[in-house]
Amino acid sequence: MLDIQTLRSDIQSVEKRLESRGFSLDVAYFQKLEADRKKVQTATQELQAKRNAASKSIGMRKAKGEDASDIMAEVSNLGEELKQNEARLEEIQGKMQEFLLSIPNLPHESVPFGQSEADNVQLKRCGHPKDFGFEVRDHVSIGEGLSMLDFETASKIAGSRFTLMKGPLARLHRALSQFMLDLHTSEHGYVEVYVPYMANSDSLRGTGQLPKFEEDLFSVSNGYYLIPTAEVPVTNMVRGEILDRESLPLKFVAHTPCFRSEAGSYGKDTRGMIRQHQFDKVELVQVVHPERSYHALEELLNHAEEVLRRLELPYRVVTLCTRDIGFSAAKTYDIEVWLPAQNTYREISSCSNFESFQARRMQARFKSEGKNELVHTLNGSGLAVGRTLVAIMENFQQEDGSVVIPEALRPYMGGVGVIYP
Repeated sequence: MLDIQTLRSDIQSVEKRLESRGFSLDVAYFQKLEADRKKVQTATQELQAKRNAASKSIGMRKAKGEDASDIMAEVSNLGEELKQNEARLEEIQGKMQEFLLSIPNLPHESVPFGQSEADNVQLKRCGHPKDFGFEVRDHVSIGEGLSMLDFETASKIAGSRFTLMKGPLARLHRALSQFMLDLHTSEHGYVEVYVPYMANSDSLRGTGQLPKFEEDLFSVSNGYYLIPTAEVPVTNMVRGEILDRESLPLKFVAHTPCFRSEAGSYGKDTRGMIRQHQFDKVELVQVVHPERSYHALEELLNHAEEVLRRLELPYRVVTLCTRDIGFSAAKTYDIEVWLPAQNTYREISSCSNFESFQARRMQARFKSEGKNELVHTLNGSGLAVGRTLVAIMENFQQEDGSVVIPEALRPYMGGVGVIYP
């Protein structure tokens, strides 16, 4: 959530920066709410002052043994009017809060201007796509050829966009999660956390999924939602907290399933495991001092990249443009892995700095020189497990239908080096 003081002091600048990301700020509505708030708040304060003065007069008259019934009647009338004004002020403040929750974050000055994902800026490419010397197959054909990837049974159990894996392929999926967790905890300094797979509305509001993206969530009974990403429960660990400055940065990693209805995808990527209702991720979250957050973003990006380097997968890094960054993000890097069957790079991680946007919604602060200051929050996939599995299957496929297991994963596979049909 943006700082309301920024809107009050320089709304034209905010409007312009939001326009760069395709968001039209309703300036007139904000100014009307502000004018109504000031009017009602001023009237309320005047009524409170009158009531206080009248109450003081009542006390003075009673102390002298004089009749105070006329002033008491006046106070009674003031009390009713004050109650109405306070109710009106609460209503206006509620509308203002709702308005603020609908506004996306301001893009950082280093974010490139663009109209769509086509304007994202490539920073680098790492590794080289392999020349197979035979007709490459996609992960669906490979998995079904191994008799280890079964979409038909998954559909019978749950419906479309679910996956069932068996045997060594299921173990490889598990091995990826374990490898990522071990790497991030033992070498990158993250603390592993196990978190709930459901979250309440306060948590989803805190990280920015609510109210805007409710249609993309799976809602369950009693006000709970299945988590769309571990970002939600992990970041909300600091909701409502006042941290010691010395405790920063906090670095957490969690492996969870993620649940998304993907209501807005309209049939995109319906084949295979690229876009599923249920998928696994290893998520990296950092809570840092504001002065360090952009250094932390580069660090977090490097940690996610290291997974791909260890797995020997070709990838590239792009900076998302103003029209492609997410609702809560001030700046985002996407890591895209090479998929031979699609002959293109596909997103496998988004690493974002949210600055104080989420912290303001969550009231996550730290003690700083006698006052409380908002922390900055960051997160990134390190990595999306299913898409990493897809990348391994396609990049390490062999002509006979087998899949070579990257060296880094073999200790997690009991030494097995190849998955055969």
